[in-house]
Amino acid sequence: MDRIEALLESIRACDVCAHSHPPLPHEPNPILIASPRSRIRIISQAPGTLAHASTMTFNDPSGRRLRDWLGVNPATFYDPDKFAITPMGFCFPGQDAKGGDLPPRPECAPLWQARLDEALPQIELTLLVGSYAVRHHLGPAAKRTLTETVADWRSYGPDLIPLPHPSWRNNGWIKKHAWFAELLAELKRRVAELVTVDHTDIGVR
Repeated sequence: MDRIEALLESIRACDVCAHSHPPLPHEPNPILIASPRSRIRIISQAPGTLAHASTMTFNDPSGRRLRDWLGVNPATFYDPDKFAITPMGFCFPGQDAKGGDLPPRPECAPLWQARLDEALPQIELTLLVGSYAVRHHLGPAAKRTLTETVADWRSYGPDLIPLPHPSWRNNGWIKKHAWFAELLAELKRRVAELVTVDHTDIGVR
């Protein structure tokens, strides 16, 4: 079994948060996509209610917006040889008293993110979607706020792009920051370069 396949099997069997305090408010259902040939890695927040119900990541309006940002259709987006989708929390964390999603479970990222870094050697572009992914993976390189970090996206190099969450709650943010259109144009260009590459000569076994 390939290392990434063994790791995915371990993650999908994980129930650590069910035994933590407070416990996950429902049965664990870790959701992620990856393969040894994944070229683009999306590190987002955590599955939402629709993703939890269907066991399909980004199966909601946020997913449709994200695919529009990337310039890809669902078939391309859900192709693990093109995209690895490895959120900070693999299980839907539940909702708060106001009906909003809770933050990703804190147990998840320390257990799995570094191991996924090592097990995905073909990644050429990493997308950090939202503040949790930005803070965890950029650490002190992140700016004071998510907005400042995303605005300074060019400084992180061509192989890493920070993004806001594609939630409808960020509609106002997107309208307010006209410069975000430049980031999206570069993102689509970079994605188009990678998803059209023939994998047959990559040498992954």
